[in-house]
Amino acid sequence: MDVHHRTITVDGHTIFYREAGPSDAPALVLLHGFPTSSYMYRQLIPALGDRYYVLAPDYLGFGESDAPPVEQFDYTFDALAAIVDQLLDRLGVDSYAMYVQDYGAPIGWRLALAHPERITAIISQNGNAYEAGFVEGFWAPVWAYSTDPTPETEAAIREALSMEAIRWQYLHGVADPSLVSPDTWTHDYALIQRPGNDQIQLRLFRDYVTNRALYPRLQEYFRNSQVPLQAVWGANDGIFAPEGASAFANDLPNAEIHLLNAGHFALESQLDTITGYVHGFLGRVNSQSPVSA
Repeated sequence: MDVHHRTITVDGHTIFYREAGPSDAPALVLLHGFPTSSYMYRQLIPALGDRYYVLAPDYLGFGESDAPPVEQFDYTFDALAAIVDQLLDRLGVDSYAMYVQDYGAPIGWRLALAHPERITAIISQNGNAYEAGFVEGFWAPVWAYSTDPTPETEAAIREALSMEAIRWQYLHGVADPSLVSPDTWTHDYALIQRPGNDQIQLRLFRDYVTNRALYPRLQEYFRNSQVPLQAVWGANDGIFAPEGASAFANDLPNAEIHLLNAGHFALESQLDTITGYVHGFLGRVNSQSPVSA
């Protein structure tokens, strides 16, 4: 399966994306988490590209996309979602399933709320949408920094940008850590360490509280739309607890929920299992309501 690595100019910024599969197949948009990029989907893209048109962008400030300094771009989740929305418009993708993880969830939720008619299905891999999903020990410093951004609260949150913290995100809760390539955290750390990128990440940490505030509207969207949803969730995640996956069933009784013996980046140790679940889920969705990109 050929995977193409492309760029496109969106609102004056160069946005990088990975692409595979026939353009006339049902579209699947992969939205990455923190602190990574579309690199996290490097193995999933060819695994799904035989049946779907798969598209995985890097957000502004992440991966291979432009990263203008905070003085030149107001980094918020609203702004990042707007760039992805424009990217999809530019590429003519007006009907798609989305696969969201971590930061990809609030970006995907904004796309769904803006264009509910475009979303054919949702796969959430540790992409939170409920208060029940927050692991308090991890999130307390984020809420403190959002409420009161002082040198003290900033110092606590900066720990998330360290090599050790990024490595922890990949290895915590993984039954066999030897399955996870160290290329993952060294790759992410190198990009986070680019000059000025720390300020980008700090802006987004401060803005994360807006994602939490979005949950009531999002849950109403779930109830009203009954969008097909599958959760493939690393149950040992120290950031988003498995209760966040189970909570989808409160609003979407037909949600398919799979709790995996994995951590936050479940694809690194459960690629084949997740690929099988996604193929089965999207196959059922598309057989009921055929769509095309």
